[in-house]
Amino acid sequence: MKKGFLILLFVTFKIAIAQSSVGKDTTNYTDQNGKKQGKWIIFNKELHKECFKDDQKVEEGKFIDSKKFGPWREYYCNTNVKSVITYDNNRPNGYAKMYHENGKIKEEGNWKNNRWVGDYKLYYDNGQVQQAFKFNPTGKREGQQQYFHPNGKVMIEGNWAEGKEAGPLTEYYENGDIKSVKNFNGGTLDVASVKIFEPKMPLVKTAPDVKVEAPPIIADKKEKDNMGKVFNGEGYWKLYNPNKQVSKDGTFSKNRLIDGKVYTYSPDGILNRIAIYKGGKYVGDAVIEE
Repeated sequence: MKKGFLILLFVTFKIAIAQSSVGKDTTNYTDQNGKKQGKWIIFNKELHKECFKDDQKVEEGKFIDSKKFGPWREYYCNTNVKSVITYDNNRPNGYAKMYHENGKIKEEGNWKNNRWVGDYKLYYDNGQVQQAFKFNPTGKREGQQQYFHPNGKVMIEGNWAEGKEAGPLTEYYENGDIKSVKNFNGGTLDVASVKIFEPKMPLVKTAPDVKVEAPPIIADKKEKDNMGKVFNGEGYWKLYNPNKQVSKDGTFSKNRLIDGKVYTYSPDGILNRIAIYKGGKYVGDAVIEE
């Protein structure tokens, strides 16, 4: 009995020493070798990001030997979650979930070897699914793929094989009526098979008009006399995002896109939507070629 008590006392003593050496709160702990270990909260005073206060947390997660492991959360400056990404040995690898700034989910899926694999979904900022894709292990679209209108109805659906359209591709109006049926073979359209249908009921467009955000990005213009000038909202312009990817391409009037295309990308820079506008109105999505 006495021997058992001494053993218990010794174990308790060792735990107390361990706790005193690290501290009761081991958050943001750096070991004797200068490596980050355990839970860490990264505050803006270390990153100096715009719109954040110094005492706001920007991201948090777990380190092992200064490498990220497991789920890491990143935040917007309004404190809403921006993303939850799973890391393995300091690289994104596993389930990933991104959010719009309003708190609604933006996209989710599994990320592996710098590509999406398996089921993937992209969402509008109203919470409706925008795209439901399936990717094979090499990151190419495989199987049934779907695009949706903002009202939740299917916009485009069909099958892909090795990243290319395979078989019939059906496009729908916002009211659910079939808009077109096109047949593909290895990504090549069979022009003779194309069938176009008029809507059975009048359409009510639900997508808002596209307006250019301020401040505008320096744009490229077809006419040489305006090449490289700052966007003025009139005529033909090709606009680029901060990553130098095309964001809008077409004819503008009073800062509104009248005829052209709007390109949207995932946080990783992957093109995931091309919206088409005619007469200032959204008319559908173009098929993204792999």
